[in-house]
Amino acid sequence: MGIQDELASTIQSLVQPGQGILAADESHPTIAKRFHAVGVESSEEKRREYRSLILSAPGLGEFISGVILFEETLGQKSLDNVPIPQLLESQGIVPGIKVDKGKQPLVNAPGDEITVGLDGLEDRLEIYKNAGARFAKWRDVFHISDTLPSRQAVEANAEVLARYAAVCQAMGIVPIVEPEVLIDGDHTIERCADVSEAVLREVFWALARHRVQLEHMILKPSMVTPGKENQKATPEQVAEATVRVFRRVVPAAVPGINFLSGGQTPEEATLNLNAINNLGAQPWALSFSYGRALQEPAQKAWAGNLDNGPAAQEAMLKRARLNGAARSGTYSPEMED
Repeated sequence: MGIQDELASTIQSLVQPGQGILAADESHPTIAKRFHAVGVESSEEKRREYRSLILSAPGLGEFISGVILFEETLGQKSLDNVPIPQLLESQGIVPGIKVDKGKQPLVNAPGDEITVGLDGLEDRLEIYKNAGARFAKWRDVFHISDTLPSRQAVEANAEVLARYAAVCQAMGIVPIVEPEVLIDGDHTIERCADVSEAVLREVFWALARHRVQLEHMILKPSMVTPGKENQKATPEQVAEATVRVFRRVVPAAVPGINFLSGGQTPEEATLNLNAINNLGAQPWALSFSYGRALQEPAQKAWAGNLDNGPAAQEAMLKRARLNGAARSGTYSPEMED
């Protein structure tokens, strides 16, 4: 199979009606915080136990088309001694991999950050592909204030995202492009919309410069919301603001937009996605690529006890099923019960 055929096949598998992508790619510091919240000390064995449980939940592949893995997990085996990529494939789920190396302050741009990891990316991608990964993810973040993000940060981060995406496609790996406009702060939904439009416009200009094939990528953006220190918007307000911005700047050639949850509660993320899909047909498939908003109930149910495995799997499957419904605009709060 040639590279173009590989890319097309992976996109077709990822962009499915009623399905979304699970982000299970938490770094060691991040998952340590999540485990601490449920009274569990993070260790390699505990991380393997937890991720093996949720990824082997019976029926998960009905609602999850792909899973973004952390590098450690890609090389691990399940509790039944099956390599994690093979475990996912047995459920009809495409294995993916986080490839960025985290963020650091952007020089001469106080308050802004830049994501690193382009050095050696091609070599790492070759290793990941041989291990079973068929798509990748790279996240850049944009802070909002009265003055942030700076023009320097918008341009620099867009350039990094485009360079990453071009390298992925050259190797037959579908890139997930994740420009996250952070929810931190007290900004209004209007301010978030302005920043989101500027960021996305710059990202797609950069993608065009680097000749990234839009048909063979997935966009993983934030929804347009007020800052978490401001008054919450209704799902309808979030949906209208989000779709308005995206129709202005996201080309119709992009096959799928898989939103990140970005600090929303599990219920909020599902409600907002449902409201977005209730606005009618759009040029792209509008779905989810949630991390905590899918996993938080499962982590609470598991609480570090292997005997709680079935309950954790049930909680994981429930949130996947509810977001699968929101993917088609058929979710209702009554389904939580």
